[in-house]
Amino acid sequence: MTNLVTTVAETVESNPDSPAIVYEGTELTYEQFWMRAGQFAQALENNGIGEDDRVGIYLPNLPQFVTAFYGTLRAGAIVVPMNPQYKAREIGHLLGDSGAKAVVSLADNVPNVRDVLDDTDVEQVISVGGDADGATAFDGFLADETKAIVDRADDDVAVQPYTSGTTGTPKGVLLTHNNIRWTTEANADVPHGGFQSSDRLVGTLPLFHIYGMSVVMNGAMYSGGAYYPIPEWDAPTVMDLIEDEDLSIMFGVPAMFNDMINQPDAEAYELEALRFVNSGGASLPHEVLERFEELYGVELYEGYGLTETSPVTHANREGARRKGSIGRPLDGPGDTSVEAKVVTDDFETVPRVEEGPIDEEEADLHEITGELVIAGPNVMQGYYELPEANADAFTEEDGTTWFHTGDICYWDEDDFFFVVDREKHMIVTGGYNVYPREVEELLFEHEAVADAAVVGVPDERRGETVKALVVPTPDTDATPEALKQYCLESLAEYKHPREVEFVEELPRTTTGKVQKFKIRDEE
Repeated sequence: MTNLVTTVAETVESNPDSPAIVYEGTELTYEQFWMRAGQFAQALENNGIGEDDRVGIYLPNLPQFVTAFYGTLRAGAIVVPMNPQYKAREIGHLLGDSGAKAVVSLADNVPNVRDVLDDTDVEQVISVGGDADGATAFDGFLADETKAIVDRADDDVAVQPYTSGTTGTPKGVLLTHNNIRWTTEANADVPHGGFQSSDRLVGTLPLFHIYGMSVVMNGAMYSGGAYYPIPEWDAPTVMDLIEDEDLSIMFGVPAMFNDMINQPDAEAYELEALRFVNSGGASLPHEVLERFEELYGVELYEGYGLTETSPVTHANREGARRKGSIGRPLDGPGDTSVEAKVVTDDFETVPRVEEGPIDEEEADLHEITGELVIAGPNVMQGYYELPEANADAFTEEDGTTWFHTGDICYWDEDDFFFVVDREKHMIVTGGYNVYPREVEELLFEHEAVADAAVVGVPDERRGETVKALVVPTPDTDATPEALKQYCLESLAEYKHPREVEFVEELPRTTTGKVQKFKIRDEE
């Protein structure tokens, strides 16, 4: 029997007095952090929450997130991370679907939790950052004693993040202890020499997202490095912190690096302590990569992954790098590794090109591209209680279970992979995935909307942004600005349409399907 947190226990034993979490000038040593995680685990047990129970964590990047995460796993329970930008409408589905019995929430967000309590199994609400009606303050919730680690098997579920499917309905992703531990160890080996106990990691990626949780937070706790959680992205603040604290490892999304290089005083920053920088979550513009490297003298590597793959599947690294590529499949502990290939609709392997990147304007992409499929120890157990979605997500071939990513790629003879497209309608804005159907369904609930379609349109900073085309009902008094505000009241900020355009009709096929490619082509 094993548990993801047993590796952290070993780190604590080796580095008890080293800083584990550094937040706003305050250090929490590994011994202190571990004691609080144990107190949180015991408090869960005292409240009847234990093995296989779900605990929602509805927080920005704060030390309490780290404590609650490892405390939940230490108790044998399962973490359900939730975006702190979500409103009641959104967290209601996550809490209700998962059956979570407890939720740790920012005090300001507790009203959202209270709004949905009657539709969930939540029995305990814990607040962070202040008192809130109907909630127990975090420090007051902690037990006086600590709980030992509850043994869990490799294939027991550890984390249940949610991702939107093509229908826009959030799906629970079942990630096991082995999934998360394997990815943490494999990714920690990507930088030259691997993560070190002397490393200081920039915590800009949100912890509710598997990228920030598994790669950065878990990577720091696995290696004995110091994790610097940052609740809200602000380029100058982060750049000052990197410079002042000599932070050495940063994982981010393209929008972050674009913000950094576009600061008025970008050239004045001395970020020479950075020894490894990685971009994921969306395609990294070549111009951003080149300018970042020119300014700060450190290579900016691209990687690739999905929530369903814990997340990393591919990475560029020193001595094995192709600009424009997502890299090679990830190698892990021992002889384990990610398997990846590019297949046709009939699951026939697509031939490799000799060497990428190719000139996509000159090549016949139809002949060399296909869907990227993944197999390996990092691939999820499946979607929570969604057998039909699981049947669509996996293909069995010669004893190997392949996960369908939905991303269109080509690959070369040196095993570098290149993404040229993604799922048909998904919008990637600032590293976040937005599925238009969710926004469309909300728009259709408004009395002023007769018809609507949501698409991604180019955005210099975010890569893409959300745009809604709306056919208004006759004689409506509603305005595009009013519809934007309506969406913002029920959706996370990054999901709401930043552009709303009224149109007379939407382009449709003879079967009634909106031709979104025509809308995008007009932008």
